[in-house]
Amino acid sequence: MTDAERAARTRSADALCLEAFRTAGCPEAGVALVAVGGYGRGELAPHSDLDVVLVLADDVEVGDWAGGVWYPLWDSGWTVDHSVRTVSEVLEQAAADLRVAAGMLDVRHLAGDPGLTLQLRTAVLTQWRRDARTRLGELRELVLERGRRSGELAHASVPDLKESAGGLRDATVLKALVASWVVDVPHGELERCRVALLDVRDAVHAVAGRATDRVVPEYWPDVAEALGLPGPDAAQAHTRGLARRLTHLSRLAWRRAEATLREPHPTRRRAPQLTRVAPGVALSFEEVVLDRGARVAEDPLLLLRCAAEAAERDLVLAPPTVARLVREGAPLPDPWPDGARDLLVRLLAAGPGLLGVWETLDETGALESLLPEWERVRLLPHASAIHRFTVDRHLVETCTEAAALIRRVARPDVLMVAALLHDIGKGQLTEHCVAGEPIARRIAQRIGFDADEVDLVGDLVRWHLLLPETATTRDPDDPATVALVTAKVRDREELELLAALTEADARATSDKAWTRWRASLVAGLVRRAGAVLADEPLPADEVDRVEVPASVREDPRAVAVTVEEVADGARVQVVSGDRTGLLADAAAMLALQRVSVRAARAWTQDGVGVSVWDVVESGLDEILLRQRLEAVVDGRVDAAARLRRPTPVRLEPTVAVRTDASTTATVVEVRSADRPGLIHTVCSALARMDVSVRSAHVSTLGPQAVDVFYVQEASAGALSEERAASAAHAVREALVTTYAASGAGAAGPGRG
Repeated sequence: MTDAERAARTRSADALCLEAFRTAGCPEAGVALVAVGGYGRGELAPHSDLDVVLVLADDVEVGDWAGGVWYPLWDSGWTVDHSVRTVSEVLEQAAADLRVAAGMLDVRHLAGDPGLTLQLRTAVLTQWRRDARTRLGELRELVLERGRRSGELAHASVPDLKESAGGLRDATVLKALVASWVVDVPHGELERCRVALLDVRDAVHAVAGRATDRVVPEYWPDVAEALGLPGPDAAQAHTRGLARRLTHLSRLAWRRAEATLREPHPTRRRAPQLTRVAPGVALSFEEVVLDRGARVAEDPLLLLRCAAEAAERDLVLAPPTVARLVREGAPLPDPWPDGARDLLVRLLAAGPGLLGVWETLDETGALESLLPEWERVRLLPHASAIHRFTVDRHLVETCTEAAALIRRVARPDVLMVAALLHDIGKGQLTEHCVAGEPIARRIAQRIGFDADEVDLVGDLVRWHLLLPETATTRDPDDPATVALVTAKVRDREELELLAALTEADARATSDKAWTRWRASLVAGLVRRAGAVLADEPLPADEVDRVEVPASVREDPRAVAVTVEEVADGARVQVVSGDRTGLLADAAAMLALQRVSVRAARAWTQDGVGVSVWDVVESGLDEILLRQRLEAVVDGRVDAAARLRRPTPVRLEPTVAVRTDASTTATVVEVRSADRPGLIHTVCSALARMDVSVRSAHVSTLGPQAVDVFYVQEASAGALSEERAASAAHAVREALVTTYAASGAGAAGPGRG
């Protein structure tokens, strides 16, 4: 798909519009048919709309000919977005609606009075430039809101080539910024990226066979073929790289535009005034540049010093400055001197100012000299859909989150470097925590850490998933859970660093990755492990006792359900006469109500069975839940039949017994596609073997559920090896049998 093909489509559409104008008998004076928006720019994709306006001079009355223009266009098969406006009406609309104003900046003459088109174009541009200083703030907010709504093209799993930040809409906004005369943008770079993205959009239209700007995963192989690229990964990297560059240009342009708008008299700008802020570093027009007399070829710390100053002040790091330092700067020795490492930590701990500066270092090639290992994760998509960014951007976002936590730890420098490197092993065949550890160790050694500090960085990278995985999939009351952590973490200092890294990593992943519920589980685990590492007594636990309702005391078959609203959801408590299978019935109750379960605990109190369920939803109706449970218990509802979903199996479930996870119970780990009724199926299979479930811990990783069940014999105590193997086999058979015909595709709420 080439620029020439877009030009051919535009010529064809132009000829059609010209003929329609003539056939309708429109006046040749005072009336013009013009193209606007993408059609005005001559950028028609295979399934684009024709955006056209029939413009009238203010003194021209509309005749029957105005409606006649559109019939040939409709009959041609094009989708037409059309309107009839006087010049004054166009200007009024442009003044009232920024979207109209931006579209009218690309007015192009099609037919009729060329003088009128010239008059309109001149008036629109004059109005835009006159009002720019008052309107750009509103335009900026529209751009930011669109980015929040559509995400970033460079990182989204299903990117929108037009609406996502760094997409075609942003490129058009940059052209509008240039037209305002408020700020300039590197024209060659902007056009190169914009035209290349248009090629991608043309390919997507051709592959989809319709007008769409969203690139779903199955399109990438055909898009790659259409673009002449070697495969889907190359097509993604190509597209995301263009978007990354456009995003960088957009951020720079808006920072410079905002700086210009803050100047009281921008037209009286004098020669650059340099304000020295560090050796060799100065400020000029709210940008960090080189000071006069900077020793570029002699000062190996100059690049990092410029970057740290820009990030800490949340200012633009001038790309020409970085480009010069890359070409002419003195290389850093190996290992780095202490001053270089300190500057890197200052840069990483700068907070919100880090992102723009890091992008400048990346786009100018400076990262290749500072951190050559960065190329292995550059624009690398995450395998899990829960991540909102590519790996490289996620690492930068983790640093930003970690910067807010440095007061909690004794070694903030180690925390910041570990935050930058914790996913550096992604993209390898080996599990990324394992692959990343030696890479992180080499980098830590190169940047000047001593042997103990290198070990600490390596351990943090190796075990950065230990706390969240253990806290969400293991019973916190089991001594073996704490032992799992203390066997891998050396001391309390390392534990505190690991806790801070865990929180920063989760916050940078997505809004749903660090809930209050998850944070409380991790905090509880850290308190217990910290006590063990410091040789202190474990924190005292509250005794799990509940008030048994009179209805249950009088009739063991009765059930009682209460709901307590908590942060990030609710806690559902079920009380009934103690019996094997009660947990399965409660799980069915929740699944039938499409309630998503995060964790469950069960215990016996004075011959009464109690289970407590932490769930995602709030506002649950206690009476409705109790009625559901009673129907399941009485056999009036066949929960297993109701929870089946007819979808094909893609991956068989796996069931494993974790023999080292507990000394008081048998731990059964189930990995399966996330689907309604999963917990009910497992608990029912165990109940049929007369095995009781003490607690269940639910976790979802993308489309996969990782659920862990602590089980015991009905008379209490862990299962024998033979019984444990039989239980695992029974659970797997139940999952396969229940979902063999229905299967693994019914992901969604209702994990009970």
